[in-house]
Amino acid sequence: MSVPILEMRKITKTFPGVKALEDVQLQVMEGEVHALCGENGAGKSTLMKVLSGVYPYGSYEGDILYKNKTCEFKDIKQSENVGIVIIHQELALIPYLSIAENIFLGNEQKRGGVIDWNETIVRTRELLATVGLNENPNTLIASLGVGKQQLVEIAKALSKKVQLLILDEPTAALNEEDSENLLKLILQLKGQGISSIIISHKLNEIAKVADSITILRDGKTIETLDMRADEVTEDRIIKGMVGRELTQRYPERDPKIGGTIFEVKNWTVYHPNQARKVIDNVHFHIRKGEIVGIAGLMGAGRTELAMSIFGKSYGRGISGQILKDGREVQFRSISEAIDNGVAYVTEDRKHYGLVLIDDIKRNISLTSLKKISRRTVVNENEEVVVAESFRKKMNIKTPSVLQITGNLSGGNQQKVVLSKWIFSEPDILILDEPTRGIDVGAKYEIYTIINQLAAEGKGVLVISSELPEILGMCDRIYMMSEGRITGEVNREDATQEQLMKYMTKGKGE
Repeated sequence: MSVPILEMRKITKTFPGVKALEDVQLQVMEGEVHALCGENGAGKSTLMKVLSGVYPYGSYEGDILYKNKTCEFKDIKQSENVGIVIIHQELALIPYLSIAENIFLGNEQKRGGVIDWNETIVRTRELLATVGLNENPNTLIASLGVGKQQLVEIAKALSKKVQLLILDEPTAALNEEDSENLLKLILQLKGQGISSIIISHKLNEIAKVADSITILRDGKTIETLDMRADEVTEDRIIKGMVGRELTQRYPERDPKIGGTIFEVKNWTVYHPNQARKVIDNVHFHIRKGEIVGIAGLMGAGRTELAMSIFGKSYGRGISGQILKDGREVQFRSISEAIDNGVAYVTEDRKHYGLVLIDDIKRNISLTSLKKISRRTVVNENEEVVVAESFRKKMNIKTPSVLQITGNLSGGNQQKVVLSKWIFSEPDILILDEPTRGIDVGAKYEIYTIINQLAAEGKGVLVISSELPEILGMCDRIYMMSEGRITGEVNREDATQEQLMKYMTKGKGE
């Protein structure tokens, strides 16, 4: 009979004005994969930061028992020393150091105070073989894709003799193949006796690997489900997360589609640093009140297409035409694109969508300061009024618009990004992975907002890696592969198999 490797008892964590965790209970058994589920803001990442010492002992209430011993971690180094290692959603690798240097950074292989590079390389090869990554240890992290970087992070954890591995949204930025490989690796590690805690919003992935699921809601433990004994469905997990039945994943909509509002013709883009086409003679259009989807595998060129259209913020040697309301327009800069009624919600909200160290009101007003300014002076009272109206309209869960944006959950940060662009009153809204890394409840709210924008006559372009999302939300879908549009299909005629066929189409086909 297995015994607990970890018990967290009555954990309470308070931030100014917010109780993030309240009497949370968590028990993880030896050698199991334990999933932690909940809406954005439920307290999952906060709980793991308490466990790993990111939030040190004394900054929270409650007890942590690891292998039946009470732990009082002052920092992350202390938790790692006993075998608890956390891999955060934002990978902590240094891009211009090698794989070997990253794996042993802070844990250098030394002899007589000098780094033993031979030992470092040998051990790196062993660790990479364990995680199934066939790369030269001297390869720079910057040259690896996100999927391979995740494997390097796990190799780094294994170098610290990990016994309890915490993975926060490990597949959020991965394609389907990389996600599948990572899930297989988690199960392999389980076979080696390593326990794991996985935080994920992808419930189908959790069902594949988890032995138990603990559900948090509003900073409290709701229940723990045994996947081996209980009949646990995705709907059952969702009910625990949101506190109600969510019978439909996508809100109903009766589209009122008008004439063409936006058209891109013969669009070609070259890589900023290489002499190769990234976008090859692309043509698409959007009509008033229409939600158009672009589906494609990672590397198909979807984000590059969106960014190159939005003020030429990506690429060089860009050629082609953009027509708005039948008239050719020029977007030579991002400000020109905004002035012409185009908005772009980036897939990377933390780096390009938000100023995380600034407050909510400032983030919302950033793209349209002219609307709340007199003679270049911002009317701060009006700024607060505008931000407060969006807080209520978008259901941003925060006690105040003066809250620092970086303190919000991922779903609430995404609502701030959407608020910022809606405040600019665009005619065309390009949404790049609009629901990446957020829970089903917040997804439904964002889908509702997208539908409202379309109902107002705006043209919406949705780029998503999730085919059910594309099929559930879009009126018409374009498929991309290798920088080209390979197919177009109406929603009522579309299937996942059909989309995948065109998404994998090569240039010679």
